[in-house]
Formats: sequence, C-alpha cells, structure tokens
Amino acid sequence: MKFKGLLTAVIVLAALGGGVYWSDRKKAAEEKEPAKDAPPKVLTIAEDQFKSISLKKAAGDTTVVQKSAAGKWEIAQPKPLAADQDSVSSLVSTLSSLTSDRLIEESTSDLASYGLASPALEVVVTKKDGKTEDLLIGDDTPTGGSTFVKLKSDPRIFSVSSGVKSSLDKTSKDLRDKRLLTFDSDKLTRVELVAKGPAIEFGKNNQNEWQIIKPKPLRADGSQVEELVRKLKDAKMDTDADPAKSVSAFATGTRVAVVTVADSSGTQTLEIRRDKDKNYYAKSSVLDTVYKTAADIGDGLDKDLDSFRNKKLFDFGFNDPTKLTVNKTTYEKSGDKWMSAGKEMDSGSVQAVIDKLRDLSSTKYLETGAGEPVMELAVTSGDGKRNEKVTIMKQGATFIAKRENEPSVYELDAKAVEELQKTASGVKAAPPADTKKK
Repeated sequence: MKFKGLLTAVIVLAALGGGVYWSDRKKAAEEKEPAKDAPPKVLTIAEDQFKSISLKKAAGDTTVVQKSAAGKWEIAQPKPLAADQDSVSSLVSTLSSLTSDRLIEESTSDLASYGLASPALEVVVTKKDGKTEDLLIGDDTPTGGSTFVKLKSDPRIFSVSSGVKSSLDKTSKDLRDKRLLTFDSDKLTRVELVAKGPAIEFGKNNQNEWQIIKPKPLRADGSQVEELVRKLKDAKMDTDADPAKSVSAFATGTRVAVVTVADSSGTQTLEIRRDKDKNYYAKSSVLDTVYKTAADIGDGLDKDLDSFRNKKLFDFGFNDPTKLTVNKTTYEKSGDKWMSAGKEMDSGSVQAVIDKLRDLSSTKYLETGAGEPVMELAVTSGDGKRNEKVTIMKQGATFIAKRENEPSVYELDAKAVEELQKTASGVKAAPPADTKKK
C-alpha cells in the first residue's frame, strides 16, 4: 500500500510539474506576441540588412544613399558626396522598425483620397539580398499630427506620426557630411596655425600633452589647444549660402587663418577668409569648392602665440605632489602625512602652499629677465615622474620667474608672490599626538 501511495504521489507531482512547464511556456509566448490592441507594424528590417535608400520626392528630386564596400554610408545621387553617418543612421533607425498609429483601411482602390496615388515622398529600401521595400508617404490626416502611408506591396493604409514624415523627407543637402575637416581627433598628432604673427605648431609630448613646437619650444595651455581642435572638428559649411557668392567673397576677402592638421591618414588644410561685412568663408583641402561658415570658427582661429601659452608656473595641476621644497626646506609625503627632517608637519599648512603654487600664474611673458632670487621652489608629482623647479626673482619693482631648463621669463603679480611667501612662512609642525586627541 505504501508503494502504491508513493507512485500516486509521483504521478501527481509530474502532472503538476508538466502543468507549470506548459503554463510558463504559454506565458512566455504570450509576452512575445504584441498586444491585441497594439498598432500594427508597417515595416521591419534589420539595420544590418540595409544596402541603399532612395528618397524620391513628387517634385522629381531623388536622393540615393548607399553603403560602400567599407560599410560607410555615402551619397550616390544626385551626385557623389560624403554622407553624414549620423544623419543616415537616423533614416535607417526610422525605417527599420516603423510602427503605425493605427490601421486606416484594410484595402481600398481610392489611393488619391489619402495622397498615395501620387505620393509626396516615396522611400525605397534595397536590402542586402536584393529585395526591396517601397514605402509611400501621402497626405497628412485631416485632424493633423499624423500622415497616411502604405507599402506598395501591401493593400493596407496606415497612419503614422507626422514626425516620421519629417525624419524621412530629406535631400542630399540634409544628408551630406558638412564638416570642413574630417580628421580623427583621437589620432591627431600635429596642428599648425598661421594667423596672428609667426606660424604656431603644436605636437604631443611623451605624456600625450600638447606642447608648442614652433616658433620655439614652449609649454602650451592644453585646454586652449583642445578648444582649437574642437572648433576645427565642429567647423561646418553653410549649405544654404549662395555658392557663387561664397567663391567671390573668398577671392576678395582678407585672410584670417590657415590651419594644417595631421592624423594617421595624412594632412588636411583649411583656410578662412573674412569679407568687409565680417562674414567668414572657408576653403578646405577635403572639399571641392568654397563654402560660407560660422563666425565662431573664424574668431576661434584668429589668435596669436600668447593665447596658447601655458600661464601656470607649475604643470602638476590637480595631481597630488609627493615632495615639495621651498627654499631649503623639503616636505615629503608619507602615507597621508607630510614630513620634514623627520618631523610630522601640519598637513593643512603644507596643502595651503601647494594650492598657492597650483594657482601661481604669469601676467605677462618677457623675452629676458634677471634679478635677485627670493624663492626657490621644487615640486615632485605624478608618482615621482614629474619634477618641476621654479625660481622667483625680484626685478626692480616687479617679480619674475623662470622654470628650470626653459628660456621663458614669466612676470608675476606682486600680491600673489607676497601671499605665497606669507603662506610658506606659515607652515608649522603638527601638534603632539596627545594634543590631537583632545
């Protein structure tokens, strides 16, 4: 009897387990299915299956974008042009999963009532397998906010958000790459700027930091050079400007700057000129003609050498120094403590000196200068890899400074030097341990 009861229990348990299994399986299948009242899909194409997209307007203008052998989008019609990859990707994203607002008609022979007999826009997607999907975009719905669409091969008529129409209603002007320079900023190795004064050349040092190479080796303000690179990277053509007028204005305009950039693929050159009305025009080595451009690119390039020089006396920035010497007194970091001659120093007072050194900047650059030294400063940072030494001198009524192994002379604000001297003289030993506990 016991065996019979056990067998019955096993059978019941198996039945329950099977019921749970099929229940879960049915639930998972239902979750994958769209809701009964969900608006139907108009078009579904995997993004990696797009080969080309044709945008044909009722007016007769046709723009065709296609993928190159390298997998990049390019404009094939009305004439070969480089395409803006993000703009074309937006097209692809819209078409790959196009959902309707609602189904309007299951079938009708009266396409003209919906503006679909002669659609305002016809979008043809050619897939990798050679098959096509032909989307017709008609009139806006009477209530507004939606547009009638249908696939050429599907009798159904749908309404979709008007935003779909605006996202697909593009021309080659909208989809072309509008950049004046196409360099890879991550692989940029050199920038040369000819604007105010002699040519300035920037290059990277062993720490991947921008330095001035020409007209002579100088420390560069990295943030200013990066801002220059950003402006060059973001510089775009104005495709709405009259091409003939742009060519004429460039020919008679005043040269503002010429820039040459070099990355792993080679060099590119951009020349900017300005007309009498302060409009800016650009001629790029990667483009076929002259284009009008925004004023901020011209203003961003119209700079002299001093605009890019590093005004800071020390380069350690926000790195925490591990060693500091003020005149003949040395402070070294040991864990979270500052030590000097075997004694623990008050960390706050040492940090106050470091903060002053971090902010110490020049007010003017001098070709030459000399005087009586008033402060000898040395800072070690970057895990001991960066060692900087600066001598501050009194020259007449002003203070000047020189960095070790650098010809530049920096004029300093007298008040800043006096505050630094006062802060340095205020460094003190840490209070005894028992005093700290109190």
